[in-house]
Amino acid sequence: MHRGLFLRALGSVLLALCLLTGTARGQSPAPLASFQFLLGQWEGIGDQAGATGGFTFAPSVQDRVIVRTNYSNTPAAGGKPASRHDDLMVIYIDAGVVKADYFDSEDHVIRYVAEARSGEVMFLSEIKPSEPRYRLTYTRASETLIGKFEVAPPGKPDSFSPYLSWTARKVK
Repeated sequence: MHRGLFLRALGSVLLALCLLTGTARGQSPAPLASFQFLLGQWEGIGDQAGATGGFTFAPSVQDRVIVRTNYSNTPAAGGKPASRHDDLMVIYIDAGVVKADYFDSEDHVIRYVAEARSGEVMFLSEIKPSEPRYRLTYTRASETLIGKFEVAPPGKPDSFSPYLSWTARKVK
């Protein structure tokens, strides 16, 4: 008699876990929900130096991560040859903290902690005394997305200076 009651209770618990797991699979984890405005294919606009480029933010791994791929083409100028830059960034949750790992075609690797506020996402690299610190920010502005990449010199982790900035429009 007790065994039957125990098996029914165990079955109910297992069924509840299956239902909860099934529901959670179709939803983005809450910490990534505020990054949704980034999703899509974006095209850079208005570069005065003639550079072209674009990037895509796409959900992946059953909406558990966001993957950004990016490229830029810089024309030859001032005796320098034309060049292309490609990079990949994976945004994910680790122990409840949103993080991002960045890799590019110039062998740079940057590990960020990310924070999203209404219409803005900021990626901030960790402080390493003998290395620069990086800050990458995306801000929604009406029909466009404004990007800003800043660098702080070694030993001055909060003294950021602009390095690159861009504006992009959503293509898809």
